[in-house]
Amino acid sequence: MTSVIDRDRQGTDRQETTELREGRRRRAPFWLLASIVVALLASSSAPTPLYPVYQAEWGFSAITTTIVFGVYAIAVLTALLTFGSLSDHVGRRPVLLLALLVQAATMWVFATAGGVPQLLAARIVQGLATGAAVGAVGAGLLDLDRVRGTVANAVAPMFGTAAGALVGGLFLQLLPAPTRLVFIVLSIVFLAQAVGVALMPETTTGKAGALAALRPQFALPPAARRPMLVAAPVLFAAWALGGLYLALGPALARLVVHNGSHLVGGVIVFIMAASAATTVLLARNTAAEKMMAGGIVALIVGVALTLVAFTFSSVVAFALSLVLAGAGFGTTLQGAIRTVLPAAGEHQRAGLLSLVYVVSYLGMGLPAVIAGFLVVYGGGLRATAVQYGLVVMALAAVALVGLKRTQPARNLSRS
Repeated sequence: MTSVIDRDRQGTDRQETTELREGRRRRAPFWLLASIVVALLASSSAPTPLYPVYQAEWGFSAITTTIVFGVYAIAVLTALLTFGSLSDHVGRRPVLLLALLVQAATMWVFATAGGVPQLLAARIVQGLATGAAVGAVGAGLLDLDRVRGTVANAVAPMFGTAAGALVGGLFLQLLPAPTRLVFIVLSIVFLAQAVGVALMPETTTGKAGALAALRPQFALPPAARRPMLVAAPVLFAAWALGGLYLALGPALARLVVHNGSHLVGGVIVFIMAASAATTVLLARNTAAEKMMAGGIVALIVGVALTLVAFTFSSVVAFALSLVLAGAGFGTTLQGAIRTVLPAAGEHQRAGLLSLVYVVSYLGMGLPAVIAGFLVVYGGGLRATAVQYGLVVMALAAVALVGLKRTQPARNLSRS
């Protein structure tokens, strides 16, 4: 009897040891992939505090600033449409390895840029590499841990955006050669991550049809179509607001914060993005629909408060508006991912996640470029910011109505 019990205990111990080893084996790749998301988004927001320096040095207008920003979003969108689901076929590692090496090289183009053409070229290549990577790394996180991967897909981009803007501002304010040094550091980070990807195990088995996957496709799994239609307007609105601050953040800050420090432009992006990441972590156990509804309300209130801050030059109202808008940004993105992605199978995840980013990056790039033209040829920065905010609020309100309309039907289907 004792020997049977001992054997059972030994079997249980071996099983627990195997599960522990499996957990450890997955933990390192998970954190590596999460760090890649952070680095990708940090490299995209790091130039934000530097735009006024480039503008003063090379003598261009707000239109050029938003175009430099907009071509990045268009490049990301192009890569998502062509390479977004490639990792479902060839595996996550090959796509990520190539994207990271391209990113490392692109950081040197930034570091040695001597004018707008080089800046545009760097932003385009950076966008292509980022777009190729985000679908693969996001799907890889879900491969390793579906629950934590969903949270990481929402938190890591925001944390990266916050870190990149703040680090770019700090480098500009405190260190020599800031327009070069920050990109050299990022290049080293990407090279180190490429080594990590080369050593990590593959997270998916892959499937045939890689060449066919390069053709842009807008197909959605049937089960994901309704939640995607509901999520699209608020995704567009939230990323449009983020795009405005990433492109014109330092100029917008000067409407309220009368301070010549270059750090201010990075700080406002940091506040917004950090609020987004923090809110997602705090609300991670909230139901997806409630999270999205609360995020939409926070986004509307935050933008409304931003308009108040611009009108009365209130620093307190401006800071609070950034916190609320950031909270709305984060929870709407997380709610959308948690609503849409569960409808996808393993070999549909990268493609569907890429489609979420297509809507997002369209919202981030196109309105920002339009805003640049309005700043120069319209009513100026303050009037453009007010008009922009009103459109964001209207889109968010449309999404809230759509979400409320789908809830009764969804409740009936469950009963």
